[in-house]
Amino acid sequence: MRKYQFFFISLLLASQSFGQFQNTISQSEKIFGLSKIWQEVNYNFANFDNVPSLNWDSAYIAFIPKVAQTQNDLEYYKMLMRFSALLKDAHTSIYYPKRIDTCMYSSMFGETRFSLRNIDNKAIIVYINKSKKDEIPIGSEIIEVNDQPTEKYLGNEIMPLISASTDYIVRDWSVANLFWGLKDQKYTVKIKTPAGEIKTLSLIHQLTKEKEIYPPGDREIFKFKWLDNKIAYVALNSFEDPKIDSLFVDKLPELRKAKGLILDVRKNGGGSSNYGAAIAQYLSPDSVIYASKVTVRTNNALYRARGSNYTMKDTVNNAWAAKAYLCYHNKLMEYLATDTRSNDIALKDRILIPTVVLMGHETCSAAEEFLLFLDKSKQIIRIGQNSNGSNGQPYFINLPGGGGMRIMTQHCTYPDGRKYNGCGVKPDIEVKETVEDFINNRDAGMLEAVKYLNSEMTK
Repeated sequence: MRKYQFFFISLLLASQSFGQFQNTISQSEKIFGLSKIWQEVNYNFANFDNVPSLNWDSAYIAFIPKVAQTQNDLEYYKMLMRFSALLKDAHTSIYYPKRIDTCMYSSMFGETRFSLRNIDNKAIIVYINKSKKDEIPIGSEIIEVNDQPTEKYLGNEIMPLISASTDYIVRDWSVANLFWGLKDQKYTVKIKTPAGEIKTLSLIHQLTKEKEIYPPGDREIFKFKWLDNKIAYVALNSFEDPKIDSLFVDKLPELRKAKGLILDVRKNGGGSSNYGAAIAQYLSPDSVIYASKVTVRTNNALYRARGSNYTMKDTVNNAWAAKAYLCYHNKLMEYLATDTRSNDIALKDRILIPTVVLMGHETCSAAEEFLLFLDKSKQIIRIGQNSNGSNGQPYFINLPGGGGMRIMTQHCTYPDGRKYNGCGVKPDIEVKETVEDFINNRDAGMLEAVKYLNSEMTK
C-alpha cells in the first residue's frame, strides 16, 4: 500500500476546560462538516463489515444536535472524533486544526516527563526523564487520575475518542494517550511503584526542557546482531525509510552464514509495502509472493436507480440485479486487485533457513503486508501478539475550521479472503509481555524465538 502518515497523536483529547478556544466555526459550518463526513464515509468507507451493528444514518441523525450544541472549536472536533470512532478503523480518523494541535501535550509536565504503555491491561510508565527515575520508577502503574480509577477514566474520557480497528489497539492507544491535553491542564495522579508504594503526583502540562530519558530511547530503523548458535537477529522498525531494504541487502553476506534468523517487526508501524516486498523476496521460496486482496466500494448511478426496484429475491441467479440492489443499499464492493510481486531473486541467493518473525500490536499496515508476503514460506513461523489489524489507503478530506479527516478506501484481506483488517494477523505462537517481564528487562518473545530456532536447527 502507499505510504501514509498516521495521526496517532491527534486522535484524542482528555477531559479539560475548553474556554481558551473561541467558537469560530458557525453552527451551519459545524453541521456541514458532520454531513461531509457522513457523505464521504457513506460512499467511500471500505470496512462497514467490521461494524455490522452500526446504523450509519441513525448515528448521523443523532450527532446533528450534538455538534450544533458544541461551545467552541475544540469541543466540536472532539465530538467529530466520537462520531468517527464509531467506525472502528485505524485509518479512519479526525485530526485537529493546527492551531489546536500545537497547544496539546501528552507526556510533558514541566520537571517531569514520562511515557505510558499498556502492559497486562495496566497503564505502565515505560520511560521517564532521567532526573526523575528514582522518584518515579519505570514499571510504576497509574492507578488513579483526577479521583477516578484509571479504568473508569479511560472508559469515560479517552476510549470513546479512539478510532482503531481492534479492541486491544483502542486500549493500547488510550493508555499511551492517557494524559493528552492542553498546556496548563492539571492532573492529580496516583501511582503504584513496583515495590508496592502508593504515591500521589500533582502534574501540570508544561514544556519539559530535560531531553535525556531513562531507559535511553532507541530510534534506529534497522538493527543487526549475532546471537548464540549462529542465530542472526534483524530488526526492521519501519517501512517508511527507503534505505531499509538496502540496509537489509547489505547484510546478506553475513545472513548467509546464519543457521537461524529472527526478523523483528514488533515496532514497525508501516510505510511502503514496496520496501517490505523487496526484503520478503529474499525469504520466500516462491516465484511469486502475495499480499492483500483488495476490494473497493463502487457507486454507479444507473445501478442505484435500478436497484430501488429490486428485492433480495430478485438477485438470485441474477448478477446484474444483485449489483444494482447492493449499489442502491450502498453495499456494492468490487474486486480491484491482489498485490502480487514476481520474485526474481535467484534461489541460491535467498535466505531459506529456519526463521522467526517477531510481531505485535504495533506491527501495522505495510508491516502487515510484509507478514502476508511471507505467509506461505514454510520455514517461517510468527511469534508474539496479534498485529494491529489495519491496512490500506486512506482518502483525505478537509473540514471546517482547518482540520480534516482520513477515510479508509480499501478492504484488504488475505489473497484467499481470510480477514486480518479488524482482527489482526495472528501469530503461530502467542507470547504476551507482562509487567514483570518489563521491569526485569526480559524479552519473552525473543526468548521464545531463540528456543524455537534452537529446536529447529537440531532436527
